[in-house]
Amino acid sequence: MRDDGFVPPHLPDDVAPEDLDIGARAQLKTLTKENAELVAKHMAMASRLIDEDPELAHKHALAASRRAGRIGVVRETLAITAYQLGDFALALRELRTYRRITGRDDQLPLMADCERGLGRPEKALELARSVDASTLETPVRVELAIVKSGARLDLGQKEAALEELRIPELRKDKAFEYSPALFASFGAVLEELGRDEEAAEWFELADRAIDALEDALRPGELEEIVITTERLESPIAEDADEVQDADQVHGVGEAPAAGSVDVPLDGEAEESAAEEASSEVAADVETDAPVVQEPIDEGEPQGEAVGSEGVESEAGMSVAGDDALFGDALFGDDLIEGEERPEGTR
Repeated sequence: MRDDGFVPPHLPDDVAPEDLDIGARAQLKTLTKENAELVAKHMAMASRLIDEDPELAHKHALAASRRAGRIGVVRETLAITAYQLGDFALALRELRTYRRITGRDDQLPLMADCERGLGRPEKALELARSVDASTLETPVRVELAIVKSGARLDLGQKEAALEELRIPELRKDKAFEYSPALFASFGAVLEELGRDEEAAEWFELADRAIDALEDALRPGELEEIVITTERLESPIAEDADEVQDADQVHGVGEAPAAGSVDVPLDGEAEESAAEEASSEVAADVETDAPVVQEPIDEGEPQGEAVGSEGVESEAGMSVAGDDALFGDALFGDDLIEGEERPEGTR
């Protein structure tokens, strides 16, 4: 720890190492017990204060980094607090260090946005293209698309900005955690293009997605079930056909979404074929034959997926709580009815 006159901020009595996320605490195990506890407390305070007092949160993150500068999550925390303060140069430097330590690309969108904050939209686009987007987790990929769209707007490329957001996750019938931001970004670009009526529709969808997600998070609203894909070695034709049919309903490589609530946009509940197939897959198949787990699609291995029984959302929108990918068939003009892509765009 450097001795340059830095005074760490006061730690209140009510903060404890256990206040820090268990995954983050696990990364501190290489430190001594006393040091790990102090670092955990400073990081917990940074998390607590990030919205109400970002400057103090940054000081706590800085205190943690001076005690545990070789821990990835510590450098990540420092970067996020610096970003909140608008210190994009420091945030970018810390994110590069975090990426070097961990080998992870999950903060690539924030790195690209720091380049935008530094007035370098071309660099942001170059950085975004440096990684194959298909290797990123779905929320990260969506966030990266939003940042790329913003960089296109910075360059005055409005049509290209809209195209950056035409991704498979841009769906009107399902709400994920990332959906409100994606919908709002799409609406903002449409507004920039002077397509105010369409923009208003997407802004409304963003609001409805927020409401649907809030409804889904209410205690007791959703009943989760575990759905697995099994290959039965013994010939049980009828049950095997049911499993195969269910896979076809969801699409190749596409498991039912966790916390999914299939409700039409007009708010009228109806039983879909996907829901019936979900129930069939969830049913227990009794057999003495050995069972071998295998992914639905070799291109996208999947383990257990968590689904839910149908529950109507007050917002009239399907809600999904996992990071399931959407099939390529949903990409393009089927996403937004009545829209045509401008010539010369992707």
